[in-house]
Amino acid sequence: MSTLTREAAWEQLTAWTETDSLRRHARAVEVTMRAAALAYGPGEEAVEAWGIAGMLHDADYEKWPQEHPNKIVAWLRDRGEEELAHAISAHYTQWGVPYESQMDKALLACDELTGFVMACCYLRPDGVTSLTPKSVKKKLKDKKFAAGVERYEVQEGARMLEIDLGEHIQLLIDALRPHARELGIEGKDAGT
Repeated sequence: MSTLTREAAWEQLTAWTETDSLRRHARAVEVTMRAAALAYGPGEEAVEAWGIAGMLHDADYEKWPQEHPNKIVAWLRDRGEEELAHAISAHYTQWGVPYESQMDKALLACDELTGFVMACCYLRPDGVTSLTPKSVKKKLKDKKFAAGVERYEVQEGARMLEIDLGEHIQLLIDALRPHARELGIEGKDAGT
């Protein structure tokens, strides 16, 4: 189990990641991974580690995009955090890293899809408030919408976890909703 604290992980993230958008993504994936630990993982004892994996998965992307995720993986391994390092090294199928644990699979299932759900929220006057899996799945079919989100990664994450994509989308929406203001997904109507 991880001995890395959330505070130390956040300090490392913010040292390497200066843009609000990437920090917001890191925080959102932390939130969804915490929910995933309860739904797909060993439970309460894994929440902190899974959240940290979500937070740090792109920590080196802004400064070293060509070396991503090698810098954060090395940083974690230097601290004896092999489980976290492995999950982060596997969060994109094209890297060819084997998926050995539920955390590995959950990070794949949460990363791209969390970003996509947030993109859906930005379009809606009420943000995440009334977002449904049906709406997200419809947007997934539109290849021009959030074109940078790789649909294969979204599908593969759900397949590896052996979960229904719609149910997984609902889990992410439910996890993100209480953090809507912090994540900027409360919608344009939130202040009225």
